[in-house]
Amino acid sequence: MRTFLLFWFGCLLTIAHAQQGDIHLVFKDAETQVPIEDVTVTVLRTKQNYISNPEGRVSFALTGVSSIQIAHSSYESQSIRSTALKLKENVIFLKSAVNTLDEIVITKQHPQKILKGLIENSVDKLTTPCRLKVYSREFFKRNGNYMFYNDGLLHFQISGKNKDFKNDILVEQNRSIGLVDADVSQDLLGYDLNNIMGNYYNFKYLEPLLEARARKDYDFLIKSYTKNDNYYLMVINPLDPVKGFKDDYTILYDKKKKIILEVSSSVTPNAVANAPEKRSVGARNLYKSNYKNIYRYAGDNEYYLLSSREEIGFERVDKKDVRTEIEVRNYFITTGFSRNEFSFKESEIFKDKALFNLKDKILTDYWNVSGLVPTPEEEAIIKNISDEP
Repeated sequence: MRTFLLFWFGCLLTIAHAQQGDIHLVFKDAETQVPIEDVTVTVLRTKQNYISNPEGRVSFALTGVSSIQIAHSSYESQSIRSTALKLKENVIFLKSAVNTLDEIVITKQHPQKILKGLIENSVDKLTTPCRLKVYSREFFKRNGNYMFYNDGLLHFQISGKNKDFKNDILVEQNRSIGLVDADVSQDLLGYDLNNIMGNYYNFKYLEPLLEARARKDYDFLIKSYTKNDNYYLMVINPLDPVKGFKDDYTILYDKKKKIILEVSSSVTPNAVANAPEKRSVGARNLYKSNYKNIYRYAGDNEYYLLSSREEIGFERVDKKDVRTEIEVRNYFITTGFSRNEFSFKESEIFKDKALFNLKDKILTDYWNVSGLVPTPEEEAIIKNISDEP
């Protein structure tokens, strides 16, 4: 690990933490009572974003009174006052926006060409320059056991677009839990913090779908989005027989503004099953790969990455008959967005690929108020790693 000069920002949200009131929300489907993941909660007075975990939970601290905006692509938006949240745990039921039939949309253009236009328009509309305050979290598993965890509060200053895209990273706080053996440390660099935002802002993961041969390899389909009449859903699946590692894709977009709101993909089971096994030393046999990005549009001057989660799993061939299973799971949550740039010294920019190279800097229990509540399972994983000798 190397020393790092912590950059102090004007307002540390932790000084007043003892004076703040904690608010706990649980979001559920009004009809099925099922918890809702990826609900965006924005405190309008502070412009702070939070997002619900797989149990539908959001927790945050709030000083004073504010309106709270609640949004999800599949449900009606709501706005509530913080004074109405008087219970220790406030359950909020969300209603589906619309209830129409799932219909295939017939278009004059091939969906691939529509996708290309969506990407170009989305890249153009994404707000830059800007500053994103991001909570980052990463789990690392080897041979079925979690052995390392890190998280941190990062500030991304973003400028330019396409080939001119640039981001500078400053680390406000961070921590690492667990020990990493030298022979596996390079596998933790799967998600490079210094290029991952560029990948998200240029929709790099969708590039294979724009190649000429993609029309022969994939089935492109545009469907009405039953949960929201303002959106279309593009579904892209590899054609049988699947050759090589190909993903199933879903792309949710605003059909009037022509901007992408959600992108998700996962490698197909057929692709994993039919992939030839690599046996040479150092080779990797992929068995899991998925991601989901959510972009927030709050007007022409606020269109940015709201959240992402990625997961990769592969078997590494160490030597003959000796193999290691590696899994890395990564989360990004943009808790704050601003168009104001900040000044900093070149020496304060974080240039490594992953936080595990960085010495811990802990000023507060930032992980409890940083946008994403850990599930009990995740809390147990972190505790078990912490308890390891």
